[in-house]
Amino acid sequence: MAIRKRIADVHLHNKIMSAEDAADLIPPGGTVGMSGFTGAGYPKDVPLALAARMERAYQHEHPFKVRVWTGASTAPELDGALAKANGIELRLPYQSDPTCRTRINDGRMEYLDMHLSHVAQAVWEGFLGHLDVAIVEVTAIREDGQLVPSSSVGNNKTWLDCADKVILEVNRWQPEQLEGMHDIYYGTRLPPERRPIPIIAPSDRIGAPYFNCNPDKIVAVVETNTPDRNSAFSPLDDTSRRIAGHILEFLEHEIRRGRLTPGLLPLQSGVGNIANAVMAGLAESRFEGLSAYTEVIQDGMLHLLDTGKLTSASATAFSLSPDATKHLYANLDDYRGRIILRPQEISNHPEVIRRLGCLAMNGMIEADIYGNVNSTHLMGTRIQNGIGGSGDFARNAYISFFMTPSTAKGGAISCIVPMVSHVDHTEHDVHVIVTEQGLADLRGLSPKQRAEQIIEHCAHPDLRPALRDYYRRAMDGASGRHTPHLLDEALSWHLGFVREGKMPPVR
Repeated sequence: MAIRKRIADVHLHNKIMSAEDAADLIPPGGTVGMSGFTGAGYPKDVPLALAARMERAYQHEHPFKVRVWTGASTAPELDGALAKANGIELRLPYQSDPTCRTRINDGRMEYLDMHLSHVAQAVWEGFLGHLDVAIVEVTAIREDGQLVPSSSVGNNKTWLDCADKVILEVNRWQPEQLEGMHDIYYGTRLPPERRPIPIIAPSDRIGAPYFNCNPDKIVAVVETNTPDRNSAFSPLDDTSRRIAGHILEFLEHEIRRGRLTPGLLPLQSGVGNIANAVMAGLAESRFEGLSAYTEVIQDGMLHLLDTGKLTSASATAFSLSPDATKHLYANLDDYRGRIILRPQEISNHPEVIRRLGCLAMNGMIEADIYGNVNSTHLMGTRIQNGIGGSGDFARNAYISFFMTPSTAKGGAISCIVPMVSHVDHTEHDVHVIVTEQGLADLRGLSPKQRAEQIIEHCAHPDLRPALRDYYRRAMDGASGRHTPHLLDEALSWHLGFVREGKMPPVR
C-alpha cells in the first residue's frame, strides 16, 4: 500500500495496471516520447515490457517497430532492450547505448542527432511529426493531479503536453524529498509570440515544481521500485588532471588580465573524467561563490556544492555514480534549495546561456589545426554518441573550451589532425582547445595563427613534426592561403588509421 500514497489522485487509481498491460497500449509503428536524461529518470518497466512484446511479435512473424524520442541517453532497460528486440525505427536526439550504436552504424536503425535545445521547439513546430504516446517516470502524483518529477526533467513537459496518450511510471525508489527541487517553466511560445526567458542568475526560479497533465490523456499508471542505472566514473588519471590544470591556470590568467572576476561566471561542463577533474581542481582552488548553469550535475559538481564553493547549480538532470547518488539522496533536504532541475529547452536555451555568460567546457573526439571540432564521429562515418548540448553552449558561451587527450588507442590516433573527419563545432564557435600537452587560446586569431598555436601547444610531441610538415606544404601548395589545405591529403591521417591502424600515414 506504500506506493498508493505516491498516487494521491484517487481518480487515477482505476488506471493502475501492470507494465505489460500498459505496453499493449502502444501502437505498432507509433512515436513514443520517453523520459530520461543521462541514465536518470527514465521509465524502467514499460520499455522492457514493450521489448518483450516486440520479441513475441517477431516470433509470430508480425514484427513491429516504434520511433523513440527522449531527453538524451537512457539505460539498458530502455535503449538497450528495444534495440536488442530490433524495435527502434528511429532514435533521437542523443544516445550512448552500445547496441543502439552498432545498429545505427550498421544501417539498421535511423538516428537523428540534434542540438538538445532544439528538440522541444521542433516538436511544437511539427517538424518531427506526431507524438502518439508519452512514457514518463515521476516521483509521485499529487491529489490535484500534478506530477512530481524525478531525477531528470529533459523533454518531459513537451511529451506530456503533446502526446495523445500518457503512461506514467510512479517510481518509489525516487525519494519524496525531490519534491520542490524542480522548476518547470510554461512560458515558452513559438514565433512570433516568443518572450524573453526571465532568468538573470542561475538560481532564479521562474516556473512551478510540478508537471501539469490533462488527466483525460493518462491511460495507464504503473508502479515501479527500480533505481536509476548510473555507472561509476573511472578514477581520475594524470591526463585528466593535467588538462584540468591547464584550464585552471588559464582562468587565473584571465582574472589577472581583467577579463574574469574571481567568482568567475556560471560553469557548464559535459560528462566525464576530465569534467570531474576540473571540478576537483576548482574545489582546491581559491575561487569562491561559484555557480553552475549546465545540463547535468555529476560527481565533481556535487563535491563542489559540499565544499561551499559552488553556491547553486541549475541543470536538467543528474549524472552521478552510485555512491554519489546515495550521498545526494541521503542529504536532499540540504541540496534542495541549491539545486534546480529544469526542462532542457531552458537549461540549454541559447538566450539564457548568452545572457549569463557561461564558461562552457565540453569534450571532443578530435580537432583540426584550424580549430574545427568533431565531437560525434569516429573516422568521419561512425557515430559515437551525439552532439548533445555542447553546441547549445559552445556557440553562446562567454568562453568555449573543448578538451581531449592528445592521442587515443595507445597513441595510434592523433586527436589533433590536419582536417577533422566530421564537423560539429566550426572554428567560429571554438575559443580554447586543451589537451594534456597544453592549451591554445584561439580568440582573435586568424586560421594560420590558430594552426601554429594548436600544433605547438595541443598536439602530442611525437606528432608535431608531421603536423608541421603538412602545414608547411599546405602553405606552399594550397590554392588559397587563408586556410591552407592539401585536399588530396587532408583526410589521409584518417585513411591511414583505417587501412594501417595508425596515424599519421606512412608517406
